[in-house]
Amino acid sequence: MEASVLKLLAEDSEGLGIVAAAVQDALVKPQDIKFDKRGRTFGLEINRFQWETADKRPPFFRSRAVLAFGGVETARSRSVSKDIDAVHDLLDIWFEAGAEPPGGIVTLVFAGKTQIQLVVECIDVTLMDTGTAWPTSRKPDHGRSS
Repeated sequence: MEASVLKLLAEDSEGLGIVAAAVQDALVKPQDIKFDKRGRTFGLEINRFQWETADKRPPFFRSRAVLAFGGVETARSRSVSKDIDAVHDLLDIWFEAGAEPPGGIVTLVFAGKTQIQLVVECIDVTLMDTGTAWPTSRKPDHGRSS
């Protein structure tokens, strides 16, 4: 199986679930996490594991991608490392509807206790691969036996 180039847009909870599945096990360094308060955008440059092409045996693929959120009112983080060599493993993305739909809270859940919460006016998420994929022999397994 060959690497793919992925482009996704999510505007509701179902779409966000698809994006969350596509970025599961993405790796991100703290300096690649940006909040533009004035522009009301939040973005991460990630190394995305390409689950959509993963077979049982290598080669597997990773690609550089941008995960961007629009309509972000505030951003809060917990346990994001300040070490420039740190790498956070993105596990899931959740949405909790707020008192005034379609707004709510998007939570990015990373391995360990790291989380980022975004208060958003609506779900407005884009995921786009930005570079050539590269092969990797390692497939995330979350401690499950094969």
